[in-house]
Amino acid sequence: MARPVEAARPHKLKGFWFLVRRVPGEFTAYDRRNPVRISTGIRIVDDPRGIRAAEVVTKLHAELLRYWKDKRRGRDPDAEARYQHACNRAKSLGLNYVPVAEAAPSLPIEDILRRFETLALRKTKDSAPEVTAVLGGETAPAIMVDTMVDEFEQIVRASLASKSERQKKKWRKPRETALNVFVELVGSRPITTLTRSDALKLRSHWQDRVVAGRIEIGTANKCIGHIATMFRAINESRQLNLPAIFERTRIGGGRDGQRLAFAPAFVQDRILVDGMFDDLNPEARRVVYLVVETGLRLSEAIGLSRTTIRLDAAVPHICVVPEGRDVKTAQSKREIPLVGVALMAMREQPDGFPRYRDKADALSALVNKALDVRGLRPQPGQSLYSLRHTFEDRLTAVDAPDKIIACLMGHKWSRPRYGVGPSLEHKRDWLERIAFRPPSSV
Repeated sequence: MARPVEAARPHKLKGFWFLVRRVPGEFTAYDRRNPVRISTGIRIVDDPRGIRAAEVVTKLHAELLRYWKDKRRGRDPDAEARYQHACNRAKSLGLNYVPVAEAAPSLPIEDILRRFETLALRKTKDSAPEVTAVLGGETAPAIMVDTMVDEFEQIVRASLASKSERQKKKWRKPRETALNVFVELVGSRPITTLTRSDALKLRSHWQDRVVAGRIEIGTANKCIGHIATMFRAINESRQLNLPAIFERTRIGGGRDGQRLAFAPAFVQDRILVDGMFDDLNPEARRVVYLVVETGLRLSEAIGLSRTTIRLDAAVPHICVVPEGRDVKTAQSKREIPLVGVALMAMREQPDGFPRYRDKADALSALVNKALDVRGLRPQPGQSLYSLRHTFEDRLTAVDAPDKIIACLMGHKWSRPRYGVGPSLEHKRDWLERIAFRPPSSV
């Protein structure tokens, strides 16, 4: 029977709170300390009940587990720290850090001599850290295949900064899934050892799944694309000069998936029937009604708040802005007038949908299940998101100008932009032309 995992809790030691943790058997080959003792830096007298210490211990414990796992999969955090310190030290001396193995073939003799002169002038030829930094004594740590998502996340961290925690997790998930498959195929090894054969092995794996009817070509290409994109970014960022092994690995013949729209008459006669969603919780029900008349993406709907819901304006409307989350594109930022059932719903939800804020996946699953059990998904592929396609189809049916449709949908308008665009009044006029007959209550 497996021994239960020790809980991370503060321990009293030498007047301070400590994390005290025995090294699990699976990690003893990588850490000879037993037990591990790490100080929180918090004195017991300053935190007698260990409340602050418990928070610090939880963080220290997570870092310790990550350290052990990194060591097991061949990643050496200590070596990475030493290498980074050497790079920073060299930079502070006005030098580029070059590992000694690369220095002889790549650096001009004048540069090598200048490095020795630097040590002599500073009288630091007996200082091991400075000699290491100046002469390249630390080898660049290997980047392991199974750390590609972490490496890539660091490279693109600026573009992820505005995303909410849910959006970040959603961004990571498909890349982690694709990487897990790749690691199973090629093993945990330095990224520098990957070859064209490994890339073709990945392509063959996904191609076999397509042929077996287990996935669509588009899904397979996305998985291949995630690995290829991460490989290219790491190669460029770390200046590894690796060959482009993932070129031309995309599987041909795929078609872009298209979610089917609901027929407008079906929405009016079936979805907007009085009492259809009475047993669904009010917030979920009103999100459906909001999407019906605005074409919002689900993440946009649940991201609304009191500051972005303008019910008291001359033209009641909502504002789609990056408030605590990222928006899909620059064009996604927009103002949409509220009419019909959407206006009724938002009058009942002036603070937005706090129950589902940043929980689009959970809400989508709930509503799609509700549609299923009521027989409201007559065609395969139809879902809550299909209401957005219906919204666009309805605008097209009344010959709304392309610019109006683009502004309401949050799509890119291909022509040069002049002025401030359609007014709220102008957009409201078009929405009123397509407004559904609302149910008696929302």
